[in-house]
Amino acid sequence: MSEDKRPNNFIEDIVEDDLKSGFSEDMLRFRFPPEPNGFLHIGHVSAICLNFGLGEKYNRPVNLRFDDTNPAKEEAKYVEAIKEDVIWLGYKWDNLCFSSDYFQELYDWAIQMIKDGKAYVDSQSSDEIAKQKGSPTEPGVNGPYRDRSVEENLLLFEGMKNGAYGESEHILRAKINMQSTNMLMRDPIMYRVVNLTHHRTGDLWKIYPMYDWTHGESDYIEQITHSFCTLEFLPHRELYDWFLDEVVETDKVRPKQREFARRNVSHTVTSKRKLQKLVEAGIVTGWDDPRMTTISGLRRRGYTSTAVKNFADSIGIGRRDNLVDMNHLEFHLRDDLNKAADRVMCVLDPIKLIITNYPEGKEEMLQAENNQEDESRGYREMPFSREIYIEREDYREEANKKFFRLKNGKEVRLKNAYIIKAEGCIKDADGNITEIHATYDPDSKSGTGTEASTRKVKGTLHWVSIAHSVPVEVRLYDRLFTIPSPDTDKEKDFMEFVNPDSLEVITAMAEPAMKNLQIGETVQFQRMGYFCVDLDTTPDKMVFNRTVTLRDTWAKLDA
Repeated sequence: MSEDKRPNNFIEDIVEDDLKSGFSEDMLRFRFPPEPNGFLHIGHVSAICLNFGLGEKYNRPVNLRFDDTNPAKEEAKYVEAIKEDVIWLGYKWDNLCFSSDYFQELYDWAIQMIKDGKAYVDSQSSDEIAKQKGSPTEPGVNGPYRDRSVEENLLLFEGMKNGAYGESEHILRAKINMQSTNMLMRDPIMYRVVNLTHHRTGDLWKIYPMYDWTHGESDYIEQITHSFCTLEFLPHRELYDWFLDEVVETDKVRPKQREFARRNVSHTVTSKRKLQKLVEAGIVTGWDDPRMTTISGLRRRGYTSTAVKNFADSIGIGRRDNLVDMNHLEFHLRDDLNKAADRVMCVLDPIKLIITNYPEGKEEMLQAENNQEDESRGYREMPFSREIYIEREDYREEANKKFFRLKNGKEVRLKNAYIIKAEGCIKDADGNITEIHATYDPDSKSGTGTEASTRKVKGTLHWVSIAHSVPVEVRLYDRLFTIPSPDTDKEKDFMEFVNPDSLEVITAMAEPAMKNLQIGETVQFQRMGYFCVDLDTTPDKMVFNRTVTLRDTWAKLDA
């Protein structure tokens, strides 16, 4: 086992206690068991990192198992997306498994439970079953079919399997205790009829096992030692253990279920049902929309796997559900991109600036560092000419002493270029500035070592040469919701809190070197934020997603 510098979380303590009690470390086996009914989101990252992290810590196998027991909601595309997410996070599974691999074995066990008087076919309607089941404060009562003969149960269950009955005619229930204080133990459903095609087994099965029956038995078949899940499954643990009691053999490992708390992130939702609603309502373009906190959405937006994993590690594994501020996730993203992303120049709101004393027709190539944090990343050439674009907000005719950008009569440095001084501007008939005029100091070129080049000025602006600029589409993404917890207001639908300004699309002007960037590559637009080349990019049109701003712009809004 490798040494871990940080303190163990309580889940790791559970494993350590088992090892100290004599459990063999060689027997450890873990799993990550997603349902292929949607895309994974930021809330799943903790579970992925926990299970695969334990595998790395103890050098033991981790299975990726898809709990695919509901053909009404599951699709093969979700399987492939989840596999891609796990790989992107840097993990490797031992066995790729599906609960559908075990349908026959689960069915055979169910047959034995019927023979043992532990399961029966119930022919009541769903409303009748709900009434007969009672409530958390009132015990349930035995239904009219609870004491059916073994022979009749076997006959009916076989008919269910062969498609002889409709979806609401019969179910198979475990015979446990209708008076249990745990509602889940009041004869839970084991099988229901579903006349749909399964994404793997096709039309072979007409009955499908329920999650509670399938999950623990799948753990047992795979000989998983520790089955970790989120807190909402705590009441399920008793049922998990009861079902295991029916199949466990003494010479095999018995899985142990333990629970940890969810970590939700502010200004988003993590319910697959609600994420699906956002997609179906056209609020977002799909599961991988960069505004979505699905793992695929984060990846498309420009997040790094390192930042996401560091975030998961920093919030830890807890015993209570918690809402984590989105700023915390973005902090880890900025920290990683500051070291990893090259710097480029792109003007988002361009206005023309003419350097009136720069020779007409002259062009020169200037040296620009790729990353001030890492000299080994080298330099690139950047064209400079008499006419350039700067940001519209970087110029004012007059301004107070706190405005350190370009204003009439004052100097600023053009990044990697010269010191310029604003001389005035031209306006249209409506008074809008259309063109800025400035002069430059020819001896102030950056990196030349002249006295003028080392002269200190308070402001530095990014820019691009107009003659060499490349128009690019920039998608300015923001929070998808206007409040930190959009799905906890019991009086309002979460859709009422969708941010109408979560996306703004603009045309920006970029330096020519940006044409060499590849889809998925993230760079820093100097002074403006981090941006990623979107997959909508074509040879004729580059598209950039704003990954994150350079500074937190929401702290004051949420204060």
